[in-house]
Amino acid sequence: MPLFRRIFLLNALVLIANARLLRVGLAPLHLLTRAMTTIDLLRPGQRPAVGGQGEVAELITTFNTMVDRLEEERAASSARVLSAQEAERRRVAQELHDEVGQTLTAVLLELERVAGQAPPGLREEMRQVQETTRAGLDEVRRIARRLRPGVLDELGLASALKSLATDFGAPGLSVRHRLDADLPPLDREAEVVLYRVAQEGLTNVARHARARHAEIVLRRTHTGVELYVRDDGHGTGDAAEGAGIRGMRERALLVGAGLALVPGPGGGTEVRLTVPVPTPVHDPDRNGRS
Repeated sequence: MPLFRRIFLLNALVLIANARLLRVGLAPLHLLTRAMTTIDLLRPGQRPAVGGQGEVAELITTFNTMVDRLEEERAASSARVLSAQEAERRRVAQELHDEVGQTLTAVLLELERVAGQAPPGLREEMRQVQETTRAGLDEVRRIARRLRPGVLDELGLASALKSLATDFGAPGLSVRHRLDADLPPLDREAEVVLYRVAQEGLTNVARHARARHAEIVLRRTHTGVELYVRDDGHGTGDAAEGAGIRGMRERALLVGAGLALVPGPGGGTEVRLTVPVPTPVHDPDRNGRS
């Protein structure tokens, strides 16, 4: 083989080897670039694997540290915002109950008094006005309950979810509930998150799903509890997540829960919230031992 041909082949082999080495060396950077364009702070835990050598590995480690900090700051910020939102909902609900509700109640009582004294020709019209006022009062009370679920404070999560299913039941939409009786102890924040996710899930069903049946399921698991909101509507398809779903994701982050939207077992959509419940630490002193 002529010398120049040998040199050409040798150079070609060197180029191929360098290209392969370069591809291997740049692979971690490609993974990092993909992570930068797809990472979502509402879906925590997504991290590119640290790979490569020297500065490449240091760059990926620095990026992961930055995402950790951003997720912590986002969670803290969301907690403050949602806490303020709950406080504002309580205030508005209280004003609806104390001001608007009492005013409508007074109007209703006055209408009943006037209807009793009205001429027969106006009595039927007065009754219609009474019914309209009573319907308005019921609507104000329903809105106040949705803003501030007093039943959650007074009777607990199971009763609140049953009341929620009743509130969303309407002609054309039947809402059932299946709730385990042996739920583990849940703190106040976890109960509020479970209730609000169920509420937002049913709101989406009523507004967008065109469903005939919906179901709330709350069951115990070996790590905590799972909430399902299912419907038999037309599903979400390829539609982008709206503010309601992103709000559910933010609430889930507050208690370290996982949120998933998947096709329902019978069609439609299933919202699944998995809430971990820490295992109580055994304390010998509480059992009378010193």
